[in-house]
Amino acid sequence: MTQENTANAQPNYLNAEKGLWSWLTTTDHKRIGLLYLIVMSTFFVVAMLFALAFRLELFAPGVQFFGSDIYNRLLTLHGVIMIFLFIIPGIPAVFGNFALPIMIGAEDVLFPRLNLLSWYCYVLGGIIALLAVVLGGIDTGWTFYVPYSQQTDLVVFVPVLAAFIIGWSSILTGINFVATVHQMRAPGMDFFKMPLFIWALYSTGWIQILATPVVGITLLMLLFEKYIGVAIFDPAAGGDPILFEHLFWIYSHPAVYVMILPAMGVVSEIIPTFSRKTIFGYKLIAGSSVAIAGIGSLVWAHHMFTSGMADTARVIFSFLTFFVAVPSGVKIFNWLATMYKGSISLRAPMVWCLMFIFLFSIGGLTGLFNAALSVDIHIHDTSWVPAHFHFTMFGGTVVIFFAACHYWWPKMFGHMYNEKVAIGSAVVFFFGFLGTYMPLFFAGMEGMPRRYADYLPMYTIYHQLSTIGAAVMVLSIVVMIGNLLKAVFKGPPAPVNPWGGATLEWQVPTPPPTLNFVGEPDLSRGPYEYPTEVTDE
Repeated sequence: MTQENTANAQPNYLNAEKGLWSWLTTTDHKRIGLLYLIVMSTFFVVAMLFALAFRLELFAPGVQFFGSDIYNRLLTLHGVIMIFLFIIPGIPAVFGNFALPIMIGAEDVLFPRLNLLSWYCYVLGGIIALLAVVLGGIDTGWTFYVPYSQQTDLVVFVPVLAAFIIGWSSILTGINFVATVHQMRAPGMDFFKMPLFIWALYSTGWIQILATPVVGITLLMLLFEKYIGVAIFDPAAGGDPILFEHLFWIYSHPAVYVMILPAMGVVSEIIPTFSRKTIFGYKLIAGSSVAIAGIGSLVWAHHMFTSGMADTARVIFSFLTFFVAVPSGVKIFNWLATMYKGSISLRAPMVWCLMFIFLFSIGGLTGLFNAALSVDIHIHDTSWVPAHFHFTMFGGTVVIFFAACHYWWPKMFGHMYNEKVAIGSAVVFFFGFLGTYMPLFFAGMEGMPRRYADYLPMYTIYHQLSTIGAAVMVLSIVVMIGNLLKAVFKGPPAPVNPWGGATLEWQVPTPPPTLNFVGEPDLSRGPYEYPTEVTDE
C-alpha cells in the first residue's frame, strides 16, 4: 500500500475527533491554524465594517452620521483590530501553523501545547480589545501616542492590556516556529532545501522574539505612568514623550516586516507553482528575507523625521530606509524572472499574487517619498501616509492572505471553490482598492491631514471617490468570503494536488491526516521541481 493510500485510511484532521471540546483542547497544528482562521476572519470583518462606517462619514464635509468623537473611536478600534489582531499575526498564525510542519516533513510543531497556549492568548487579547467597545472605546489612535493616551478619560488600560497579551501570543508563535525549523526538519532537508515560505516564517519568528518584548515593555511603562504615577513620558515630571515614539517604532517598524515577510514567502510558493518553473535565485530570495528582517530593525526613526531629532540621525535613518528597499526589490525582480518564459496559469491564487506585485510596488515606491527628508516634511501626517500604508499592508499582506486562502483552501478543507467567482471577486477588489486609496495620495499632496473627521470642501472629490471605492471593495470581499464558505459545504472534492505543487504539503492526502505523513516524506524532488502535469489522484 502506498504512503498516500495508507494515509487515506487514517481519519483526516477535520474529523479525527468530534465535538467542540476536542477542538478547544487540540494540539494538532492544522486545527490550531483553522481556529486562528475562524477568529481572525471574524475580527477582520468587524474592523472592515468600522472602516466602512467612517468612510461613509467622510463622503462629504460636515457631520453626516456622527461627529469627531465617534470617528476617532472607530478609527482607533479599526487600527487596533486590523494591526494587532489580523495583519501582524495573520499569515504566520493561520498558514504558518497549517503548512510549516508539513512543508518540512514533520508531524507537528516542536511545542504543540505552547502552540495552543498562543491561540488562547490571542483569543483573550481579542476579547479584551472588543471589551473596549462596550466600555466606550478609545480615541488615541492605534499607536497610543502620549500625551493623548495619558490625558484622555477613556479606558486606555483595556486596549493596551489587549495589545500586551496579543504580544505574548506573537512571542510564543515565534519561539515555536524557530525551534521547529531547527529541530523538526525531515532527515535530508537542510536549510537550503526548505521552501521559501519556511525561510520567511523563520525570519519573521526572530523578529517576533526579539522585537515584541520592546513594545510590551513600552505599553507597561505607559500604564505605570498613567495609573501609578511613574514619570517616564510626561515632560512636566521630567519625562520625554518622544521616548515613547522611539520605543514604539523600534518594535512597530520591524512589525511591518512581521506583516510582509510571510506574505512574500507565500508569493514565492505561488508564482513558481503557476509558472511551472523553478524559482529564480532561490538563495537570493532566502537571503533577502533575513536581510529584510535585519535592516528593517534599523529604520524605525523614519516615522519621526518631523519630531526634532538631530540632522545627522535623520540622514542616517533616511539612508537606511532607502537601503531596506533593496532586498525587497531583489524579491520582486526574482519573481518576475521566475515568470519570464514560464507556462503561466492564471488561476485565482496567481491572480491575487500578480495584484500584490502591482499594489506592493506602488506602496514601496511611494514609501521612498517618506524616506526623502525634504518631501517628508510636506507629506508627514497627511492622507498620503495612510494611502502608502494601505498599499503596502493591505495591498501587500492582506491581499496575500487572500491569495493564501485560495491556494491552500482545497488542501485545508478538501473541497474546491468556484474559480470564476474567485477570479471575478479579485478583479472587482483590485479596482475597488485603487478607487479607495489612490485619491488619498492626491489629497495628501494638497495638504489633507490624516485622522480628521471633517475637511475643507476642496478635498470633497477625493473622499467621495475613496468612499465609493471602499464600498466596491467591501462588496468584492463579501463575495469572496461567500465563495470560500460555500466551497467548504458544497464544493466538489479537491484532488490531492490541484495546482501541481512540488512542496511536501501537496504529497499528503486532502485534507491531511492527523500526523501528516506515514513513514518518511519523499524528498527525492526539490521544493521547486515541478511535474509536467497536474496530478488529480
